[in-house]
Amino acid sequence: MNATELTELKQRFPLVAELIALRETRWLNPKSSSLAVGLPYVGLTAEDVKDAHARLARFAPYLEKAFPETAPTHGIIESELIPIPAMQRRLEQEYGQPIAGTLLLKKDSHLPISGSIKARGGIYEVLAHAEKLAIEAGLLSVSDDYSRLLLPEAQRFFSQYSIAVGSTGNLGMSIGIISARLGFRVTVHMSADAREWKKAKLRSHGVEVIEYTEDYGVAVEQGRIAAGRDPSCFFIDDENSRNLFLGYAVAGERLKAQFSDQGRVVDADHPLYVYLPCGVGGGPGGVAFGLKLAFGDHVHCFFAEPTHSPCMLLGVYTGLHDGISVQKLGIDNITAADGLAVGRASGFVGRAMEHLLDGFYTLDDQTLYDMLGWLAQEEHLFLEPSALAGMAGPQRTGALLAPEKICQATHLVWATGGGMVPEAEMAQYLAKGR
Repeated sequence: MNATELTELKQRFPLVAELIALRETRWLNPKSSSLAVGLPYVGLTAEDVKDAHARLARFAPYLEKAFPETAPTHGIIESELIPIPAMQRRLEQEYGQPIAGTLLLKKDSHLPISGSIKARGGIYEVLAHAEKLAIEAGLLSVSDDYSRLLLPEAQRFFSQYSIAVGSTGNLGMSIGIISARLGFRVTVHMSADAREWKKAKLRSHGVEVIEYTEDYGVAVEQGRIAAGRDPSCFFIDDENSRNLFLGYAVAGERLKAQFSDQGRVVDADHPLYVYLPCGVGGGPGGVAFGLKLAFGDHVHCFFAEPTHSPCMLLGVYTGLHDGISVQKLGIDNITAADGLAVGRASGFVGRAMEHLLDGFYTLDDQTLYDMLGWLAQEEHLFLEPSALAGMAGPQRTGALLAPEKICQATHLVWATGGGMVPEAEMAQYLAKGR
């Protein structure tokens, strides 16, 4: 983008200057509307999400046996929902601003198999592909016990096929681990910011890891090109996949059940505010879609991004979606929040969700490190930096929409990763907090 084009963009969209200056900022989305108005833009329905629920239920017997860590939930990949009152008090103390209502944490950071939110979408996408292949080959029917996929004949069958994905780390972990367990040959194209321990873990599962010195966009593009040369290869496209999106969307009804078990009400007088870290957009977009289906217009979803990688905010705010990248503004896309280090947002997710999102905010790396340390001190919970992006939400945005009802609100921070971070790596994160 030349100087003239950049000047014109800043004149049309004043917030662009804030993004270029790397300032922490927030933006309430004027296009946000009701579920009835926004739903047609998504191109998916409640029936599609119901179908995803059913598929995951069919695979539960397989997952329970293939991954013993899912035994407590009988093969259903789900996370805890917990209050974090000590962290709520710490945030109020640090920022000198009360959080009216109750602060909860959704621990997708500790999901089984891969320890991140990507265990929802990534694993679901692979399972959907495996089911399709096995049914078409007469190896499986929907009435079968899917644990039969553990038999050697199923492993041999899947070994004829390969799976590829481009990733900053967590999506590659989820897809690599489940694909290798099923018997697929699998390649993960990893961007420069991917952590070494994630690469090592994948290789320990027999996954081929190809490393790049460039960012996420290059890893995805190279992965797509390589997969296109192999007719037996299925490329999982984080930027455009409906199945990934649906795997995340299942979280909505499950959260609704958890709220019911806790006696927690969500209605016009008891709004729910949800704060979701955002990279390319598939994970938070799918979860937000599922939440909208589950709670309707009583849930308000905000995306949180690093100041160095505000790609979804930029795309939705300008309406250019995947037609613009942060690099075009001269922003470097380098952040400690490796899972959020994405320069160009998913055009599919941006266009699908732009009428169902209430807003966005950005935060710098030091803020992430600080909150990481506070959470460890106050709640003895340990997350990776990107997973803390939602933690600033209640005080950045939570009181903006319905201030008269905020005392009865529930604020939900969606923790997206960190459950498998090695101790030495976590110690380095903690040392950077003030």
